[in-house]
Amino acid sequence: MLQKGVARRKRKKKERKLQLNSLESNFGAFLRLNNMKIVILFFVAVSLFACSPKTSQTGKASFYADKFNGRKTASGITFRNSKKIAAHKTLPFGTKVKVTNLSNGKSTKVVIQDRGPHVAGRIIDLSKKSAKKIGLVNQGVGSVKIEYKKKR
Repeated sequence: MLQKGVARRKRKKKERKLQLNSLESNFGAFLRLNNMKIVILFFVAVSLFACSPKTSQTGKASFYADKFNGRKTASGITFRNSKKIAAHKTLPFGTKVKVTNLSNGKSTKVVIQDRGPHVAGRIIDLSKKSAKKIGLVNQGVGSVKIEYKKKR
């Protein structure tokens, strides 16, 4: 009789272990499935933000005169001709823009930090450093294409 009770307890203990192992394996599968969902969601979000639409404009560009060096820009920073910054009439401050000279294909990246140009027919004013990089200093005014990511 005593042996039957011991055997029964051992059997029940084994059954509980099997149930626990079964629960652990099911919970592990549940965690793996949720982790996979999180990874997929992460990649979808990254691909949506990385693929924001690019916009471009073509028109005339010029560069700042030396007399503006050291003056405050519309965004509040001090203008330096040695920095790669630019002025645009409507783009938000801090927008990164790729400027390509259409006559020679050279390009540079600049940050919009000022408002302008204040001359009809021009779409962007570049610092002297940026204008030199794309070969615009000798021309004075040249045809350019600007590309930037449109903010949502």
